[in-house]
Formats: sequence, structure tokens, C-alpha cells
Amino acid sequence: MLIPFSMKNCFQLLCNCQIPAAGFKKTVKNGLILQSVSNDVYQNLAVEDWIHDHMNLEGKPVLFFWRNSPSVVIGRHQNPWQECNLNLMREEGIKLARRRSGGGTVYHDMGNINLTFFTTKKKYDRMENLKLIVRALNAVQPQLDVQATKRFDLLLDGQFKISGTASKIGRTTAYHHCTLLCSTDGTFLSSLLKSPYQGIRSNATASIPSLVKNLLEKDPTLTCEVLMNAVATEYAAYHQIDNHIHLINPKDETLFPGINSKAKELQTWEWIYGKTPKFSINTSFHVLYEQSHLEIKVFIDIKNGRIEICNIEAPDHWLPLEIRDKLNSSLIGSKFCPTETTMLTNILLRTCPQDHKLNSKWNILCEKIKGIM
Repeated sequence: MLIPFSMKNCFQLLCNCQIPAAGFKKTVKNGLILQSVSNDVYQNLAVEDWIHDHMNLEGKPVLFFWRNSPSVVIGRHQNPWQECNLNLMREEGIKLARRRSGGGTVYHDMGNINLTFFTTKKKYDRMENLKLIVRALNAVQPQLDVQATKRFDLLLDGQFKISGTASKIGRTTAYHHCTLLCSTDGTFLSSLLKSPYQGIRSNATASIPSLVKNLLEKDPTLTCEVLMNAVATEYAAYHQIDNHIHLINPKDETLFPGINSKAKELQTWEWIYGKTPKFSINTSFHVLYEQSHLEIKVFIDIKNGRIEICNIEAPDHWLPLEIRDKLNSSLIGSKFCPTETTMLTNILLRTCPQDHKLNSKWNILCEKIKGIM
């Protein structure tokens, strides 16, 4: 059953008032099941942060359901250039988010359910959560062969990954979140989670590719709504609480004071790209010149998402050394992103001699450089 949260009840509940509202007295005592009405990845990630930072979970575990419009979510210690096709994401308007937990990169859309299990640090148990999901799946479809692995994934028929896990453990509280593939766009998933960038050297956490499959392909009755209700029922039975899914609006400051600032931080370039572990790019590409192909070599070091060292090498007869040096020096300290590079190169172009052939070469080089960003 879906129940909208009232402002008064939710505020009292989440702030852990000693005298909770009568309607939530039993729920507050034992636990709570929430579902977001938003499909915005940044807002939903902010809910996780807010509950982790502000709610007293002692004796009151929380299960949070959320789904997002198409987006790619990377782990706290990952490199987006290494994990996904950023150029395709920009073309398609797909959001990129960096979560505060570790783990690998995942594609979200409305066919992928996210489940977050909040507990105290002492009660944190990923395997118990996954077993609960398995029981829920078997309750609605006993013929399903779903098993939890030692890596805390869920496998369908012993080979297809339908759920991946990540977690954050704080001083007193913890959360374990996982996905559940119901009817996600498999073509989009595979194309977006395939990096086209070559020559990246990084110590960032790398995702492990897996075969995936939607539960809806196995049984067309296993819709997202059916799956969420099944997990909620099993969770309620396990924790001996009312089987009510309470709807929440992540944008409502009266329910979650300060939450919008958390969502805004998660959208900043400094968080999404600037938190990438230091990495380098050593690559090359070819340009056509007088019926032959010339090799252009690129060596770039990136720290905190900004270019720290830049060395672009091209034949002198194709592009004068003086102009290449200007480009190398101007990029140092700038964001490793096509938007800022476009602005810088356009400014530099005005300082170059007004030579049509030279300008053409400059534009070709700059487009190639932006292509690796």
C-alpha cells in the first residue's frame, strides 16, 4: 500500500522526536519503508545522504525504493572517462552522477529499481539484505533461480547479473544499496557503459563487466511495481512492521531540511569530475595531410579533473611549434572537459595568424582533443 507522507509526521519521524505522531508510532518504533516520487538521480542520492547523516537508525531500519530517469552513476572512487561513453551521454542528454559509496558503474532508468537498506553500523549485513530480496522474488515466482554471490551480486540462472551492490559505512550508521534489473533498456546500458577512450592510465576502481538480463524477460508479470511490493512485503515481515510504502518528495525542505543543498552539491562539476582520482592519457590519432596520415601524439596528466601536464606533439610542417606550445600552456590548469577547451581554443585562435589553412588545422586538432574528453 502506498501512503503519502504528511509534512508533520515525516518531519517528526526523521528528526527522531521522542513523541512521534500517533499515525507512525508503531512504524517509528520498528522501521520504515519509503519510496521517492522523484525520478531525479541527484535528488534521490541526496535522500540517501540525508537519512545517513540525520536519522537515528537505532532499532529503526529503513528501506528506500527509488528509480531514476536515464542516468549513469559511478562509484565514489571511479573515473568516468574510464567507465562510460561521455560523448554519447552528452548527445543523448544522459545525466552523470557520482555517488558517495564505492563499487562500480551502473546505468539507471525507470526499469531499474534501486533499493537502499539503512541500518546502524552494528546491524549492517549485505548478505541478509540480498537473501531477503531472493525470498521476495521467489514468493512471487517460485520458479526463479536467483542466488546471491560472494561478491554480493544477484545472479539469475547462475550467469545473468540482475543486481549489483555498493555501500557506505559511517561512524554509527551504514547503508547498503543495490539495483534490481526489471525492464531496463539493455541496448542503451551496454552502449553507455563502454568507454571509447584509449590510453587511460589510472588507479581508480574499475568496474567488472557482466552479462545482464531483465527479470521481465524471464516472466512478463514481474513489473517494477510487483517487485517493489514483493520486497516491501518481505521486508515488513522480516522486521515485523506495517507493510506500508510511504511516498516522499526529496525536494521538500520541510521534510528534509537542507536536502536541496545536498542535491546541488552532487550536481557540481567539482564533485562529479573533480573527485576523479589522478590519471593520465597517453594516446594518438591521425589527421589527413596531402594524401597521407600524420600522427598526433597526446600526453596529458589530470588531477582533480584539471589538466596538470599537457604535451601535444604534431609535425612542425603541419602545425608550427609556437602554436602548439601556446595550446599546451593554455590548457594547463583548465578543466578536462570539451566546453572549457572550446572556450580556450576559440580565444587562442584569435591570436593566431589569419591563415585559412592554419586555422583549418587548428580546428581539426582542437576537435580531436575534445574528442578524448
